Amino acid sequence: MHEHLLKLISENITLSDHDQVLCKQYFEPVVLPKNKIIEEEGKIPRYLYFIVSGFVRLFHYNENGDEVTTHINCPPGFITSYAHFINTTVSGENLECITDCTLLRITKADLDILTKESVKFKDFSIMVFQQSLTYNENRSKELATLSAEQRYRKLINEHAEIIHNVPLQYIASFLGMNSKSLSRIRKQLIK
Repeated sequence: MHEHLLKLISENITLSDHDQVLCKQYFEPVVLPKNKIIEEEGKIPRYLYFIVSGFVRLFHYNENGDEVTTHINCPPGFITSYAHFINTTVSGENLECITDCTLLRITKADLDILTKESVKFKDFSIMVFQQSLTYNENRSKELATLSAEQRYRKLINEHAEIIHNVPLQYIASFLGMNSKSLSRIRKQLIK
């Protein structure tokens, strides 16, 4: 399983044999079932997850008790309630396996050790953090400036695998609309 993570890292950074051993030592493989909540709101997130296979979402409940999906991730990628994981603070979000998932996970304490023991992993961690910031800034801008149809088309173009593997109500919520609006958009695009 670790080869997926090592491959992603090696696209940007050359790891020594020792770095690869550290990766295998600190990232724990887990296989989790569909619909499993792996991090709960009201608690400090325990792990940063790397998705080997499957789809995972981050969501919270709004004031009406409705689920609001804020992030959907597919392989290869990292996911957690990031700010709360890094700052070891209580999260208001849940992390759920949308499908059966194969993941690698690491605790904050082990991530800290890993980045101290390996300059390469420290560099990679900084790169992932920068990518996360950029993604979140772009996502906020898109939610504010793109129409619902434009957001859906963008998702189809950039992450078609989400359309085929994630329930529509999660996709609609992630795109900032209700399921009826998404169904209407989908029907219009089919015509």
